[in-house]
Amino acid sequence: MDNPILWTLISIQVFMGAFDTLFHHEGTERLAWRASQKTELRLHGIRNLFYAVIFLCFGWFEPHGVFTIVLSAILVLEVFITLWDFVEEDLTRRLPGSERINHTLLALNYGAILALAAPYLWSWAFLPTALVPVSYGWWSVMATLSAVGVGLFSARDLVAALRCDHLDRGDPAGLVTDMPPGQRVLITGGTGFIGRRLVQALVAGGHYVTVFTRNIETAATLSHPVRIITSLDQIHDTERFDAIVNLAGEPVANWFWTAKKRARIVESRVAATEALRMLIQRLRQKPECLINGSAIGWYGLRGDETLTETSGAEPAFVHDVCQAWEQAADKIAQSGVRVVVLRIGLVLGVDGGMLARLLTPFEFCGGGVFGTGQQWMPWIALDDMIRVIAFSLARQDIDGVINATAPEPVRNVDFTQSLSRVLQRPALLRFPGWLISCGLGEMGRETMLSGQRVVPMRLQQHGFSFVHPRLTPALFAMTGRKHDQSERRRQKAPSNGRSVTD
Repeated sequence: MDNPILWTLISIQVFMGAFDTLFHHEGTERLAWRASQKTELRLHGIRNLFYAVIFLCFGWFEPHGVFTIVLSAILVLEVFITLWDFVEEDLTRRLPGSERINHTLLALNYGAILALAAPYLWSWAFLPTALVPVSYGWWSVMATLSAVGVGLFSARDLVAALRCDHLDRGDPAGLVTDMPPGQRVLITGGTGFIGRRLVQALVAGGHYVTVFTRNIETAATLSHPVRIITSLDQIHDTERFDAIVNLAGEPVANWFWTAKKRARIVESRVAATEALRMLIQRLRQKPECLINGSAIGWYGLRGDETLTETSGAEPAFVHDVCQAWEQAADKIAQSGVRVVVLRIGLVLGVDGGMLARLLTPFEFCGGGVFGTGQQWMPWIALDDMIRVIAFSLARQDIDGVINATAPEPVRNVDFTQSLSRVLQRPALLRFPGWLISCGLGEMGRETMLSGQRVVPMRLQQHGFSFVHPRLTPALFAMTGRKHDQSERRRQKAPSNGRSVTD
């Protein structure tokens, strides 16, 4: 099968398939950690296994006789599996436009490959049964590397399908049991990582949810029934909301901090909060409470000092962002609305945020320590974050600043070791601080190489109980892995002065 055109099309198929897997399945969609995608993962695993066989066969053998018939059957079965996969995807998730385009190109290119390969397969089928060794030079090497790649992802997807049943976190209504029944809640930022889970919990709990968003396509993935609005002007003056949760804002750590990016980060938060202030002014009945987002970045870049809600701040861009956001919320408090400002730590969950971005590198042994690894990482489990919001809404004696973090922050090196242990993968890499600073600039220095040792003093004073107060058990729960007795003994062992992660 020494046909340069056919091998070029196979190379294109490999490239587009790799892009689809790495960018869509692993990057934006994170299918391996979505409980709803069990069937899709199985289909991907079987299809990738077929591709591994196809690549190795085309790269090093001419299959004759029965072997040709078997290979032809695999090529045809791949078509049926792909069609089944298309149906499954449409039933279980909303595909981004780039993924749909890529799938179309893959299907067309595969059809061209079959058309060019058919004459070879037809002639080989009538030869005596044998696997005749061949070599096409670099084409064979490319086919071998491709077979290894799809083989790894085949095994990974099949294993991921098995763990899907363990990723179910139960009834989300249990996260908002502190709230009075039938609350009417307006949410900004409801399509984000925290917002999606909050909407799901409130809807499951029987509350009436209105989400303000400018992205209708993203809002389509929210739990229903939920009311979607694209402008606060769509809210009539006579409407009543018991509470407002303001989480809207440009992502901070997803791109370089150019001058325009900095302006968008600040302006998006301030503008959204100011718009809510104007809404509250014209409503005939004000909401009882506003939960306003902020972040532990308010404290600036700190060392080992333990920080509570009474601690001061140090200069940093992340402080400037949080300060501007909190000042905008303070204006609403002056109008008589109870305002709770949540200084949120690193929210951990497999659906989004920092942890979701780390899972794939760690699973493929690409995890490691950032810089010295001594920087503190105040964290909180996603479901505990939702419980903090519900707790703050329900408790009329809570106002002002609340640190929304777990009671035991960890250092980066301990976080890395915990995630490595939970996923049962080595994390031997170390990413030097100078490399992160050169590559990501101030964003990398402030969000990856610096930290704050923040503790939730006020939440604990008010009697809030964390379901996930310690990191390692929380990671076991989030990833659906069994926290066995050896791990339980490990967490009881003396820490010898180091920070506790178990």
